[in-house]
Parts: sequence; C-alpha cells; structure tokens
Amino acid sequence: QILINSKMCAMGHRPLCQDTGSVNIFIKVGLNAKLELSKELEEVLNEGVAKGYTDPDNTLRYSVVSDPAGERKNTRNNTPAVIHYSVDNSDKIEITVAAKGGGSENKSKFTVLNPSDSIYDWVMENVKHMGAGWCPPGILGIGIGGNPEKAMLLAKESLMDHVNIHELKSRGPKNAVEELRLRLYEDINKLGLGAQGLGGVTTVVDVKILDYPCHAASKPVAMIPNCAATRHIEFELDGNGPAKFEKPDLDIWPDLEIPMDSVKRVKIEDLTKEKLQEFKSGDTLLLSGKILTARDAAHKKIVEYKEAGKPLPNGVDLKDRFIYYVGPVDPVRDEKVGPAGPTTSTRMDKFTKDMMEIGIMGMIGKAERKQPTIDLIKEYKSMYLIATGGAAYLISQSIKDAKVLAFEEMGMEAIYEFEVKDMPVTVAVDTEGTSIHTTGPAKW
Repeated sequence: QILINSKMCAMGHRPLCQDTGSVNIFIKVGLNAKLELSKELEEVLNEGVAKGYTDPDNTLRYSVVSDPAGERKNTRNNTPAVIHYSVDNSDKIEITVAAKGGGSENKSKFTVLNPSDSIYDWVMENVKHMGAGWCPPGILGIGIGGNPEKAMLLAKESLMDHVNIHELKSRGPKNAVEELRLRLYEDINKLGLGAQGLGGVTTVVDVKILDYPCHAASKPVAMIPNCAATRHIEFELDGNGPAKFEKPDLDIWPDLEIPMDSVKRVKIEDLTKEKLQEFKSGDTLLLSGKILTARDAAHKKIVEYKEAGKPLPNGVDLKDRFIYYVGPVDPVRDEKVGPAGPTTSTRMDKFTKDMMEIGIMGMIGKAERKQPTIDLIKEYKSMYLIATGGAAYLISQSIKDAKVLAFEEMGMEAIYEFEVKDMPVTVAVDTEGTSIHTTGPAKW
C-alpha cells in the first residue's frame, strides 16, 4: 500500500501523507553571495513556506500551532519553519527543506550517556519501545557528541543524507561510526518489527550517524526517526535563476496491486457488537459506509461535553459509530477530501474509556495501543482497526463524500463524516484483545 500510494502521488501530484509536517530548513549562506533582500532572510523563507502550503492547486495541511503551552491556535499557513543557519566562504546558497511529520518527530529520544556506556545498547533498547507510530520502514538518524542541542541537530541533519547503506555493506566499514551504522542496521531489522510494526525483516532502510567532539565527561546521544513518507529536497542557488527539479520517472516504481484473495468486504451499517466477534486480529477488511473523524482536540472537546452533560453540536451522535483518527488535507479540484491517512492512535488512549462509555463501535488509526486500552477494547467487545500510515492519498480515493459536522473552527481537527467505499484496513486489536502489534513481530 505504501508503494502504490507513492506512485499514485507521483501521478496525481498530491501529498504522500496527510501530515505534511512542520518545515525544517537547513540553509548554508555563502559569505560572498550577493543577497538583494528588502527584508530579513527568515521572513523570506517563511513567506516561501506559506506560499507553498497555501497553493490553491495543491494545498498542503496546516499543522503548526502558535502559543504551544496555551491556546495552541493554528497559524493557517504552516509557518513558522524551524530554520538552521550556517555559513561558508562560497558565493552560493545551499538549502535543504524537509516536511517532517509529527508521528516520527514524537519518537525522538535524547540522553547523556556516561563515557563508558554503550551507544549501541541505548539505541537498541529505545527502538524496541518506539512502537509503530513513526511509520516504519524508515531511516534512523543518530547524533553523537557536542552537547544536548548539538546532538539533536546532528541527528536531524543526518536524516537529510542519501540512502546508501547498501554501499556500506558492499565495501565494509572503515571506522567506528560506520561499524556502528552497519551493526545497528542489521540488528534493528532482526527485531522483527517490520513495516507499520506488523512484523517483518525491514524496519529501517538505513541508519545515519553524525558525530562531533564533546566534553570528556559526557557522551550526548540523540535519535530521530524518519517515517516511510520521508520528504526532503536539496537545491542550490547561484544567481542564475531559480532551482529546477526533475519529476521522477514513473518506471522506477514496481507494478503492484493489493492482493484481494483474503480480503473481506464489510458494510459498516450491518455491524453489531456480536458481528465484530467474527473478525480476528490480522484480518484485512474493505470498509464501506459512514464513519466519523476525531483527533486530539476533538476528543478533548467531546469529553468536556460529556462531563458537562451536554449533547454534541448539530446533534452529532457517536453511539455505534466508528471513529477515524485523521486530520485530512483540504480538497482541491474534484476531490471530496484531500489525502486522509491515520494519525498515531496512542495519543487518543487517554480518551478511550470515555468514548467507550459514550458507546462507540470501534476505532481506526495507526500503530499500537497501550495495554489499558486493549483491555477496554476487550471489555466493551469493541475493535481497533488500522489504516496504513503514510498511504494517505490511496486511502482518500476510498472516501466518496466528506462533510464537517462539528468544531469547524478547529480546521483539520474538526469532526467530519466520511462516506467510504472499500477503505482498506486491518484488524489490529480484535474483540478478544489480541493485538497484531504483539503477535506480528513475535512471528519474526
């Protein structure tokens, strides 16, 4: 599904994943470059970001909120970007831009090890507990040394490098960092986490490491993953006009189809709590019918209404409904909705008991659920389904109609009603509490 989605996006010129991220910019400015600016460089860069994200022919999702510890109000154009500046003696400007999704950013880790501690052991232990919310398979970036902020910056910057682990495997490592890269790459893939955490031999497609001298008493180490929908590009400006980009050749994608031999078609209107018990963890379903959407902010609002004893706006009724954890991209042209892939479900775990008490039928998201949530699913004979993280454009093709029902002021965090036809999902936790995120990797 990830590869099919990727090819569809190249053809349709739409985002791979609905989470078009926060924008990370690495800019190296030559001291001899003649910049003809009438405003600050940072303002110019942010104007570029705003222009890109609000392009009416290909709108991207606005995910950035201001006042992060308070109101958390959406900035409505995905600015400001996170900008890292450096200089050299050239007469050029080099820019790398990454649209980094929140699912992978949220799995970032940092520590200061003792000088005698093992970096390998720390990374392996953390990868085991990272779950699937970062949407593997992806790239693992590691920064070593400097100080806390330098290590984190190195880890992020390492993710911008090209995938070349196959070249390292072929020629063999030449230093300690390359030895660590290769060892981690091979041993992480032996953990059996696999794509989407469902089990398999490919969890990372590369491990990147950048290091920097540090204090003799410390060993700062940072780790940041990139998701399957890795999106970054680099270009150079030398005064001879704008940068130009070549579209990828569609022949580089394999011809794939979703196997349909074991797929079960399900009409949501026919489902009951008794009927749910027929489906088992690992089953692939094609859902048709009407579902509701809700993410973090909507869940918080729903619980507030519940505690106040008030009905939801516009008569929205959650009883016996499936709730899809998604914040879609706005539609363009003849789309009913833009790319609409799942967000990480564990963030909604804190609200699950309230939602079960309200009477929802089940949930759709991505990645694993925590054990207390799995226990609730079993207790209420509910079900948790997963859609493929990152395959947002593919999923959006199954959404035949979309309308906002409540909290329209929250933008992509509003409650929508989607009418879907043959939406591809997998049973992740069945009514007996069996989780594929436990059984799948265990098989490998």
